[in-house]
Amino acid sequence: MLFLGYAYRFLSNFVFLALVYLALNFLEKYQHRVVVAVLVLVYAGMHAATALRSFHFFQRIERLEIEARKLIAATGEGPSSTNVRRQTITEVSGLRHAGEMKSYIDLLFLALVILLCIAKIVTN
Repeated sequence: MLFLGYAYRFLSNFVFLALVYLALNFLEKYQHRVVVAVLVLVYAGMHAATALRSFHFFQRIERLEIEARKLIAATGEGPSSTNVRRQTITEVSGLRHAGEMKSYIDLLFLALVILLCIAKIVTN
């Protein structure tokens, strides 16, 4: 399921990149192409800011994981409760890592979209 999520994120971002590329290539007037490129740049910039903000969120989750592991080590309540807590922390760690990877995929394609838009604005 994890790789399916990565594949979906990759495919959806690739389709977005392809649509931007086709839209900018089929517009014949320079003014129309610039307007579309600027609108896509604004959208991509906002989306990139959100993706970068999510890294701050993931960093906070990682700190919470470390603190939870320390608390589990400090309290010796019992083997069954410790195993459940360790399993929960491991699952949260896996979800955090998957979220980070998806954000990296988003940022890669957003950078490509931004470069494409800037190239279409600069060239005539």
